[in-house]
Amino acid sequence: MAESRGRVWTGVLRVEPHRGDHRVALRAAVSVAVPLLTLWALDRLDLSIYASFGAFAALYGRHDAFRDRIRMQAGAGGVLLLAMLVGTALSVLAAPPVLGILVVAVVAAGVTLLAYVLHWHPPGPLFTVFATGACATIPATTASFGDVLLVGGASVLFGLALTALVAVVTRTTAEGAPRTRPAVGSTAVEMALSVAVAIVGAGVAGLLLGGTHWYWAAVGAVAAVSGAQLNARIIRGIQRLVGTLLGVLVAAGVLALDLPPLAVIALVVLLQGAAELFIGRNYGIAMVFVTPLALLMVHLAAPTPVSALLTDRVLETLVGVAVGTVVAVASAALRRRLARR
Repeated sequence: MAESRGRVWTGVLRVEPHRGDHRVALRAAVSVAVPLLTLWALDRLDLSIYASFGAFAALYGRHDAFRDRIRMQAGAGGVLLLAMLVGTALSVLAAPPVLGILVVAVVAAGVTLLAYVLHWHPPGPLFTVFATGACATIPATTASFGDVLLVGGASVLFGLALTALVAVVTRTTAEGAPRTRPAVGSTAVEMALSVAVAIVGAGVAGLLLGGTHWYWAAVGAVAAVSGAQLNARIIRGIQRLVGTLLGVLVAAGVLALDLPPLAVIALVVLLQGAAELFIGRNYGIAMVFVTPLALLMVHLAAPTPVSALLTDRVLETLVGVAVGTVVAVASAALRRRLARR
């Protein structure tokens, strides 16, 4: 038991070596900067959330060969667009939050299986859950579907073009070794079921506690059930919680300044780059940057009282990580019991 606890805390604090992360960080920063600056110039920052989620596609395949990376980003971009459309439909239909939670859980389970089979990196449905839930809670009309496709689609395409341009300039377009795709077996099914159960439990618990951003609880739960082994899941949950709490302090200072939109965009770009410098090295450190980034994204698209925004982030993250950890432990216990049988 003591040895296991030691491995957990070592994992929480470990910072992996630098692997050219500055190049990925620069590409990620540019992929979000250009769409946001374009919307600012057009005075349509109300659509910034769609551009930001579309830009997430450029974060996939950071260390993969060019062709694998471009295929991964194209697939992830299509899934993110679909997630935004699903979330927008929930908003247009004024679906009750419980229905939204169930839909997000189903979408997340499907994306978990897809990411497992296609070897997506980053793995799992975290971006998809964030996109679906955020769009479901932002006021929308039928015209918003066109906005998602136009703004989100353009953002995805820009990210793909940037990835291709960087590969050509750096002459890294050579194809890597062919990948073998695993079959959907018991491991993938367990991961998908854990994600779905954790999202439903965390989302409903967040609603019962009065939170208005229930999808943040879902995102926290997904983080806490990510990983092949129980220790990895507990490590990620602790890092998510501690990093978020520190990130909320940073966000409180930033939001208190009431910066003009152009300055907010500059901060979003810097935070995106800083997050990518650490996301593969220490998830907790990355969350210190991701948390204010997420809050600024939401606040930019749908301004919310700062105190309510910060309180919700802390509350929903606590709920999400707690529920996700319980599900992770229960799932590991069930696996051991089935293995003994």
